[in-house]
Amino acid sequence: MESNSLLRTDKELAELYQRHADLVYRLCYIYLKNPVDAEDAVQSVFVKLIKSQLVFNDHEHEKAWLTVTTRNYCKDVLKNWWKTRRVALDSLPEVSSWNGNESSGKVLARLLSLPEKYKTVLYLYYFEEYSVKEISEMLGHKESTIQTQLSRGRKLLKIDLGGNYLE
Repeated sequence: MESNSLLRTDKELAELYQRHADLVYRLCYIYLKNPVDAEDAVQSVFVKLIKSQLVFNDHEHEKAWLTVTTRNYCKDVLKNWWKTRRVALDSLPEVSSWNGNESSGKVLARLLSLPEKYKTVLYLYYFEEYSVKEISEMLGHKESTIQTQLSRGRKLLKIDLGGNYLE
């Protein structure tokens, strides 16, 4: 299952990057809340991938590994400097895929302000379309815990936004 990563061709690495760069960037942005740090984190995650000796079974295995690695990397970054660096929520970019009834910036700001356990599962479920089972395996929690976090996260968003979001 494992082989030297130098056996990966530049073309294979480029294809892997093309398939997953957007996912990794979006996850980094959700955690780090600013584009510059998100770009740095994307670079670090892909360097880690290039240096790794892991051989993936399929594209879903790649995606799951990158999701977990990205999450862990961003959490490490936040432990190091989160208290000294902040970004104003009004500087966040618009996201066009939100429900069109409200400004997307408002929804994104509310999602980013949720506690980590809620924003992570909501993002993975609604934007990356992972099942509850897949999320539970990636995050190492029971399925019932993920279902509870989804439910509570939706409730918090609904209360904060005063509408019927993500239902």
